[in-house]
Amino acid sequence: MNNVHEELKSVSQFLTEYATCLMASGVHTSRIVRNTARIAESFGFEAHMTLFHKTISMTLRSKDNAHVYSTVSTAKSGAINFEFNSELSALSWEAYDNHLPLDTLWEKFHAITSKPRMNPWAVWILVGFANASFCRLFNGDWIAVAAVFVATLVGFRIKQILHFNHYFVFTISAFVASLIASITMWQHWGTTPDIAIGASVLYLIPGVPLINGIIDIIEGHVLAGTARLINALLLIVCIAFGMGITLLMMGGKLL
Repeated sequence: MNNVHEELKSVSQFLTEYATCLMASGVHTSRIVRNTARIAESFGFEAHMTLFHKTISMTLRSKDNAHVYSTVSTAKSGAINFEFNSELSALSWEAYDNHLPLDTLWEKFHAITSKPRMNPWAVWILVGFANASFCRLFNGDWIAVAAVFVATLVGFRIKQILHFNHYFVFTISAFVASLIASITMWQHWGTTPDIAIGASVLYLIPGVPLINGIIDIIEGHVLAGTARLINALLLIVCIAFGMGITLLMMGGKLL
């Protein structure tokens, strides 16, 4: 009995770490549940999970219901990383197909999560080009595109270096980016200053939480999905507030 209990405990510790890492990197709820349950099944256990915005509750039990182990863990905060998502999902299939021992799973898990992230300066430049491309797609002229590029670089850099409440960070980043883009209107540069101002904050739109929230609700994880959507809505309000300050400073010409 003690051996089974210790195995449940050890596997549960790995699965909670695995699930929180998936959640932090931007995976929707049903995928977290499927991947975690798949690894649990490779050990002959069944995993039952409840995910909230800040916590993950998991109960691991043997197939005969004779042994049960429950854990509650705090969800991690982290940047969205689709590479982690893909590799951690592949790890769950490898564990299921090859019945990997727990030590090997930990080794492979740490190898994945310890990989260096993309250079932040490269991300900074690429985000600037991506947002400027949005401006061009919305028929912004080349002066507007250049303004959005500069505004995005400054706003995104602020987002990178500030580490307090993320709602305030989004507000400040939106305000600074839109303020820089509004120079095109102040100085009467180009013919599409309104597009420049509108596109300058698009890099802040929380697309992944919005998509994951809708997926969660459709797949029956209503509480988790609602929490994601509310968080995304608050971020959008912060973006609108920061941009609204800029527009008021300009005399409300575009309001």
